[in-house]
Amino acid sequence: MQITPDFDGQTVISTFEMTPGTCSDVLEALQDAYQKVIRHQPGFLGAAIHVNDAQTRIATYSRWRERADFQAMLRSDEMRKRNRVIAGLCSRFEPVMYEVAGIYAPD
Repeated sequence: MQITPDFDGQTVISTFEMTPGTCSDVLEALQDAYQKVIRHQPGFLGAAIHVNDAQTRIATYSRWRERADFQAMLRSDEMRKRNRVIAGLCSRFEPVMYEVAGIYAPD
């Protein structure tokens, strides 16, 4: 998955905050959701999951053909069930849609 300034799809960065004791549970739930559901949805282009060193935050980065594809995935019965479980494991869960505003590489 390459970040380019001319990408006209939808980028979504979601952050999840939790205690170190529940980090592995949240990570497993996210990995399962991406493996079994999300990656098979129309318009899905790719994703990555990141965990911080303290195991108190997880960030996901996903790309979609268009905003409506991401929203349709969130509204599916399966993801509504899964997101309720994930939200119950987190103190905070926030998906935010972004557009690429700049790309920088070393000289």
